[in-house]
Amino acid sequence: MSGAESFGNLFRVPELKKKIFFTLGMLVVYRIGAHIPTPGINSVALAEMFARAQGTILGFFDMFSGGALSRLTIFALGIMPYISASIIIQLMTMVSPYLARLKKEGEQGQKKITQYTRYGTIVLSMVQSSGIAVGLEAMKSPTGNPIVPMPGWSFRVMTV
Repeated sequence: MSGAESFGNLFRVPELKKKIFFTLGMLVVYRIGAHIPTPGINSVALAEMFARAQGTILGFFDMFSGGALSRLTIFALGIMPYISASIIIQLMTMVSPYLARLKKEGEQGQKKITQYTRYGTIVLSMVQSSGIAVGLEAMKSPTGNPIVPMPGWSFRVMTV
C-alpha cells in the first residue's frame, strides 16, 4: 500500500475523520485568535517595548506563544495554563489519597482527573491573565507611552 492510499484511508474511518477535522478546526480558531488583539492596549507602545525586549525572558515567552504575546492577543497565554494544570494534577495524584484512588479506578477515574485538570486550567488562566493585566497597567514603552492608556477594573475584567 502506498503512502497516498494510506492517507486516503484515514478519511474512510468516520470517527478518525471527525477527530482530524475537529483538530484542524481548533488550529484554525487558535491561529485566528492569535491575531485578534486584546482591547485597551496601545499597540505602538507595545511594539516599542518588545523591540527592546528581544533576547530577554520576555522575548523567550513570546517565542513560546507563537508571537501572540508581543501582539497581546486574546490567546496570548497559549497552552501554558493547561500544561501547568496538568503537571499540578499529576503531582497531586502522588500526594492526595483521593486523586491516587481516582487514578487507579481506570477510565472513570481518568475522566474525573481530566475534568479537574480542565477546571485547574480555567483557574490558572484567570490568575495568569489577571497578573498580566495588572502588570501591563504599570508598564510603559521605552519612549514613556503607557501600554494601557486607560487602566482600571474595566480593563482588568475585559482582559481576564
